[in-house]
Amino acid sequence: MVIHDELYETGIKQRRHMFGSAGAEDQVEHTSDLNDKLQDYVTRTCFGDIWQRPGLSVTDRSKITFAMLVATGKTHEMGVHARGALANGVSPVELREIALHAVLYCGIPSANEGLRILEEVFAERKVSPELDGESTR
Repeated sequence: MVIHDELYETGIKQRRHMFGSAGAEDQVEHTSDLNDKLQDYVTRTCFGDIWQRPGLSVTDRSKITFAMLVATGKTHEMGVHARGALANGVSPVELREIALHAVLYCGIPSANEGLRILEEVFAERKVSPELDGESTR
């Protein structure tokens, strides 16, 4: 049973903006006893509370989230949050730079996986892999 209160409404609105209906209403409304508590927590606490705090912009939160997912090797969530970051105004170049920066602090495998995920997301979103002409200089 979903309780529609202010945190829920704020969280579902943020999820909808970042991930569309499939990542918002569909996720929440098609839960089971197995995952309903997780979906409630993600909607209310993650997106209804923490993502709304004034100390960081939503764009900055997306950049940080993507960086942490690259650092911890959470492949599936990297793709989810790369899409969300694009919706939140993070540029493809910024996402690439986050993945490249990971080489320094997380190692080549982490950075490589981040770039691989970005390649998939950019292809899906029809973002040209020629981001800034750097490869032709």
